[in-house]
Amino acid sequence: MNKLSKLAFIAATAVMAASASAQSVPASRQATNDNWVNGTGEYVWMNGTNELCWRDAFWTPATANAKCDGALVAQAPTPPAPPPAAPAITSQKITYQADALFDFDKAILKPAGKEKLDDLASKIGSLNLEVVVATGYTDRIGSDKYNDRLSLRRAQAVKAYLVSKGIEANRIYTEGKGKRNPVTTGCNQKNRKQLITCLAPDRRVEVEVVGTSKQ
Repeated sequence: MNKLSKLAFIAATAVMAASASAQSVPASRQATNDNWVNGTGEYVWMNGTNELCWRDAFWTPATANAKCDGALVAQAPTPPAPPPAAPAITSQKITYQADALFDFDKAILKPAGKEKLDDLASKIGSLNLEVVVATGYTDRIGSDKYNDRLSLRRAQAVKAYLVSKGIEANRIYTEGKGKRNPVTTGCNQKNRKQLITCLAPDRRVEVEVVGTSKQ
C-alpha cells in the first residue's frame, strides 16, 4: 500500500470511529430546542463524552441551549416597570348656610362670608382643579321666579369672589335651584320670624370641588 493510500485509510478509520462513539441523549435531559433535536424530534445529538452538541443551520444566540451553550442562553427580558398610578380624583361638597354668607334676602357677601370662602380658595389652590360647581338654594317663602333668581345671584356672588382669589373663571359653574330640594321638615310656624328661622337650612349654597392632589 503506497503512502497516499495509507493516509486515506487512516482518515476513513478516524471518521468511522468518531461516528461510532457519537451517541444520542434523551431530549428530556436538554432544554427543548429545535436547533438541537435530531430529525425524529426524539434526541439531542452529542459527542461521545456528552461535552459537545451539533447545531443545525438555524441556530442563533437567541435559541441557545443551556446544556450546550451555557452563558449564551437567552435570558427572559426584564418586564417594563408599571406606569405610575394616576393621581386619585377627589370630590368634596361643602354646604354653606346662606345666612352665614349673606344677609337675609340679599346676594352681597358679608365679611364673615368672605372669610369662609377664603378658606375654600386655599383648599382649591392645593389641587389640580377640574371643576367647581356652586349651587344656590332658597327657602319656600316667596315666588318660584323670585327665588330662582335670588339663588342664582348668590351662586354667582360666590363664583365672583373665588375668581378674585385666583380661581379660573372657566372652571367654575353656577346654578340656582330656588326653593327646590328643601332639607327641612315640619316648619309650619304661623309666626313669620319663627318660620324664617326654622327654614334657615334650606337657604344654602352648595359648593362641589373636583380635582387631583398636587402632591
